[in-house]
Amino acid sequence: MRSIRVIPCLDVDQGRVVKGVNFVDLKDAGDPVEMASIYDRQGADEIVFLDITASSDSRETIHDVVRRTAEEIFIPFTVGGGIRSVEDARKILRLGADKVSLNTAAVMRPSLVSEVSDEFGNQCVVVAIDGRRNNKISCGFEVFTHGGRKATGLSLLDWAREIVEKGAGEILLTSMDRDGTKEGFDIEMLEMINNEIPVPLIASGGAGNSKHMVEGALLGGADALLAASVFHFGELTVSDVKKELLEAGLIVRGA
Repeated sequence: MRSIRVIPCLDVDQGRVVKGVNFVDLKDAGDPVEMASIYDRQGADEIVFLDITASSDSRETIHDVVRRTAEEIFIPFTVGGGIRSVEDARKILRLGADKVSLNTAAVMRPSLVSEVSDEFGNQCVVVAIDGRRNNKISCGFEVFTHGGRKATGLSLLDWAREIVEKGAGEILLTSMDRDGTKEGFDIEMLEMINNEIPVPLIASGGAGNSKHMVEGALLGGADALLAASVFHFGELTVSDVKKELLEAGLIVRGA
């Protein structure tokens, strides 16, 4: 039986953690290195950093964040945003990250997934997918890119299958409809991908309480549960979530 991971996510913009609703109305939530250190002490299994602007200027900022974080924490962390080549990935990994997350660049050039996987191993490659409900798409969900700003016309299920074939070791699946709403994960979306994809699945978008986390694992089939605002603003702690997962009969990493 799989062991469930709990992962705080830090969206970083110009060196600060920010959080919004449905990918807009961003608010400052704190210093990323300080927050990562707090989550490490709380018992988080991993940390995810996403550079949500990823311009050439902000890339140097995220490099500094990665370097300082590697010096402060003892748990694995993943970095995404602006990684468009094997060399970009190499820089992030050399700074101390354990994994890189690919999103827009992978959609623009799917061979990037294979290139990074071949170079560093698929255990280092997380492909993030931002999905939104669209009944005109065969599976009912459409892939978006550029921080959720651009529709692609791609079927979420077809894209997930393709990236696994190309070497993705893990999928970070975010429901844009649920992001920041605290209404719970999109269980239908998670279940669809979990039933079809053989690699670990990280649930993202919508967690508002520990019960939602349990549902993501039990009903959605997620291997890892990611949240941002509920952790950042003190509504939940990692230990709160792990306690609820254990009470639901789940095996919890590090517990």
